[in-house]
Amino acid sequence: MNDIDAWVWWLVGAAALGIPLVVTAMPEFGMLALGAAAAAIAAGLGGDIVVQVLVFAVVSVALIAVVRPIATRHRSQRPQLVTGIDALKGKQAVVLERVDSAGGRIKLAGEVWSARSLDTGRAYEVGQEVDVVDIEGATAIIM
Repeated sequence: MNDIDAWVWWLVGAAALGIPLVVTAMPEFGMLALGAAAAAIAAGLGGDIVVQVLVFAVVSVALIAVVRPIATRHRSQRPQLVTGIDALKGKQAVVLERVDSAGGRIKLAGEVWSARSLDTGRAYEVGQEVDVVDIEGATAIIM
C-alpha cells in the first residue's frame, strides 16, 4: 500500500463516518470523521501508519473532549427567545368581561382571549389588571 492509497482510505473512512452523522445526528461521528481527515493529511505528508493512527486518535479524542461538553451545555440551555403561548405566560392582561372559575374574557397582547380564574373562589371585574399564569388550549388561566 503506497502513501496515496493510505490517504484515500482515510478519506473514504471520513466519508463513511459522515453517513451515520447525518442519519443519527450524533456529532461524535463528525468528530471521528474530522480525525480521519486529519489522518489523511498525515498520510499525504508521508507519515507512516503509526503516525496516521496516532493523528486520528489524538484529533478525534481532542474534539470529543472539547466540543462535546460545549455542545451538551448549549443543548441543555433554554432558548433566549420565547415564542407562542410560552411568551404569554407571566404577561399582564385586562379583564373585558367578568372572569371567574367558569370563564370570562380578557385582552392579552392585543387579542381577546377566553379566561378563567386560577382560584375557583375568586372573580375579577371589568377593567382589572390580571396576571396570566398558564394557557390551556385557547383559555388563559389568570390570577
